[in-house]
Formats: sequence, C-alpha cells, structure tokens
Amino acid sequence: MNPLTLVNPINGNLAFRLITFDDGNYFDFAQRNNYYSLIWIGRGSGQLRCDFSNYSFKGNTLFSFSPYQAFMFLSTQGVMGVVIQFHPDFFCIHKHQREVACNGVLFNNIYQPPFVVPDQLATSKLKLVVEQIQAELINPGLAQYELLVSYLKIFLITASRLKTEQQPKSWQSITRNKEPFVLQDLKDSIEKNFKAKHSPGDYARSLNISVKALAKLTKSHFNKTITELISERIIIEAKRELYLTNKAIKEIAYELGYEDEYYFSRFFKIHAEVSPQLYRETVGFDRSSE
Repeated sequence: MNPLTLVNPINGNLAFRLITFDDGNYFDFAQRNNYYSLIWIGRGSGQLRCDFSNYSFKGNTLFSFSPYQAFMFLSTQGVMGVVIQFHPDFFCIHKHQREVACNGVLFNNIYQPPFVVPDQLATSKLKLVVEQIQAELINPGLAQYELLVSYLKIFLITASRLKTEQQPKSWQSITRNKEPFVLQDLKDSIEKNFKAKHSPGDYARSLNISVKALAKLTKSHFNKTITELISERIIIEAKRELYLTNKAIKEIAYELGYEDEYYFSRFFKIHAEVSPQLYRETVGFDRSSE
C-alpha cells in the first residue's frame, strides 16, 4: 500500500489521494466513504458486492463508487491495482457535468453495473494519466490543484466514454433530446431528496413538469413508475444502514422520512420481501458481528 494524499488545508480532510496496492484485503470489508473512489484492478480476480448485487471481475477492470455508496471486494486473488479518491470539495462532478459528463454514467447511477473494462487504447491513456498524477503528488509544483484537476478530468472523460460504449443504457436516456435531461434531473433530485420527499408530485413540481407527463417519461425510458424509482433508492439506503450499522430500526426509519416505524417496516417488507429485522439478522450488522 502506497498512498499519496493531498489534504484540504481548511478542514484537514481528504481532498485527493492516489493509492497503489498489491493486496486485495484492503477492500475486503464494507466501504462507505464520503468521497468518490475509482478503483482500477490491473491484475487478479474476485467478486464485488455493491448495493447488494454481486459481480465477478478479472484483471483490468475499472470500478467507480459515489460518496456513501456501500461496496466491498470478496474472494480476491492476486489483486493489484490503483485507487484514485477525491472529495466533492476538491472536484464537484455536478458543477463540471458539461465538461466531464460522468454524473449519471460513472457515478450516481444505481441502475447500471459500477464498472468498465478498458480496451488497449484506454488502458494506455489511463496508465499515462495515473503516472502524471503520481509524479505531481510526489513533486508538487506551481498550480498543483489545477493540474491535478486537469488530470482527473482526462481520467473521468476517458472512463465515461468507455462506459457509454460498453453500457449504452447508462447514457442513452440523457443524450437524445430535452426529455431525457428531465429524467437525469429527476434521478439527481431523487438522490438528493429521497429521505425527505416520497411523493411523485414533489419531484414533478421541482422539475416544473406535470406528474402525468413525468410519469409517462419514466415509464417510457425506465419502464418504472416515479414511485418505484423513489422506493428503490429508499430501500437501497435502508439496506445500507441495516447492513453497516447497529442503529435501531426506528432510527433508520426516521432518518428516511418515516415517523411510523411499523409503516416503514411494512414498506421495506413489500420491496425487500423480508422484514428489516430479518434482513439484518441474515445479512446485516448483527450477523457480521457474530
């Protein structure tokens, strides 16, 4: 493990970090960080658990994880690679969406697998960028922040292009016309407000569109209702809390906008097919601490 870290001088928190590793054990426990992570597995194989789905992977696979997204690597063999981590205060993907276009493609897209497999050309490009980042972190110079951001943009753009080629559905809903941009705004709004806003009408009003028109769009592009999209996001967060913490179910329910614990439990059981308590006992915090 060889971390090169840039710290935010204002609060002392992580701003940007590059890590090279040759031991998959570094990620064999539940991760839930307050920064973005790009994990490029150069060699080795194993399994990833992310948002309660499992994915097998081999060497030369690039993973991307959003802040607070739960993930861990399992059964890793001979894993070696590189990690780039950056805090939203260092580089805001929402602010730079037009330049980089990674929001909804690499990050904040719970509807697509969180990885791409670089081809030979992309591998060469990404490797060069990593080497440039490493050199700048070891020997910092004038305008270091600007240079690191430039390198990061190149890395993100290269990875975003790859993902749109390999997983067209991750991009097709935001490139054709005005309607898909509304859908991207909807997903962004759900991501920001799902704990407080559970009604389709809340999101339709914030997007200045009628509920009926928005419902037609979501059904056409996602084959899901607005309520289903909201519910999916709530359930993922509930599972994360049940899996990673020992918070009382009543507390989790309240944090997710439900004052009635029993109503929340019924809602969870409908969508997860088990009660919150049973979910925790079989896959969550209580079981992992046995």
